Amino acid sequence: MTAVDPGAAAPLGEPSEVDTTRAEGHGVLRRFFARPPAVVAVIILGVFVILAAIQPFALASPTKINARNKFADPSFAHPFGTDELGRDLLSRVAQAGQLSLGFAAGATLLALIVGVTWGVVAAARSGWVDEVLMRVAEAALAIPTILFALVFVAAFGSDIVAMTIVAGLLMSPLTARIARSAVLAELKSEYVHGLDAVGVSRMRILFSEVLPNAIPALLAQASLNVATSLMLEATLSFVGLGIQPPDASWGTLLKVGYDRLYESIWYPLMPALLIIAAIGALNTIGDQLQRVLHRSTS
Repeated sequence: MTAVDPGAAAPLGEPSEVDTTRAEGHGVLRRFFARPPAVVAVIILGVFVILAAIQPFALASPTKINARNKFADPSFAHPFGTDELGRDLLSRVAQAGQLSLGFAAGATLLALIVGVTWGVVAAARSGWVDEVLMRVAEAALAIPTILFALVFVAAFGSDIVAMTIVAGLLMSPLTARIARSAVLAELKSEYVHGLDAVGVSRMRILFSEVLPNAIPALLAQASLNVATSLMLEATLSFVGLGIQPPDASWGTLLKVGYDRLYESIWYPLMPALLIIAAIGALNTIGDQLQRVLHRSTS
């Protein structure tokens, strides 16, 4: 009987288990963009990002005052109307989007770094390490995020860097649970057992095979984290504990506009609509990714 080398390459025309799994991972994004709600959500989010990016170059100055044109209704010259000083509201909303979206992106990135590390360690070590890390995550998730945020912001201040760190750490426990679940599912796959059998180190399996295949699940959670960050910033700013003037975010514009509601309905309405649309788009992206992942595993 001829011995079979377990490390030998698969015959031509027969894809290996690893190649098949990678192909399935790449197919998730193709199936995602085949869904109309997902495409619409990505377009909406892309418009907001582009609007914030081109504001310094293509839109009117957000600081130019025109006292004779206060609280103007939307027009061709001012598509979103003007504020209490006659400044163009579209430019102000676009400029505020730079801060709001930047805050959300920073908090999400921190949540991914901390949460993925947390979840991968829990999944890879198992035993008492897994038990302790997951009990800590569950304890943190038992307390509402907004309550934690109010306490930490009141203690450490409403500086944008401090707020970003607080929001990122608050979203880490849920991200850790998602990362742990995704990694555990991959570790039980046949291709991982095959790599173990041929002597590939566990660290190499985790970083070169398991984590890349877990990216779609992590992207779904990341989109939800961005939505949570936007809602958190808007809530804190609306109650006066978030971004402080002269800086402006969507939340601060909403608060100032709400105080001037009886003078102009457009002032609070425009930032409110952008917040709702952005959060709705992000939730749709996360939901569609989860639907695609569920179908691919069923």
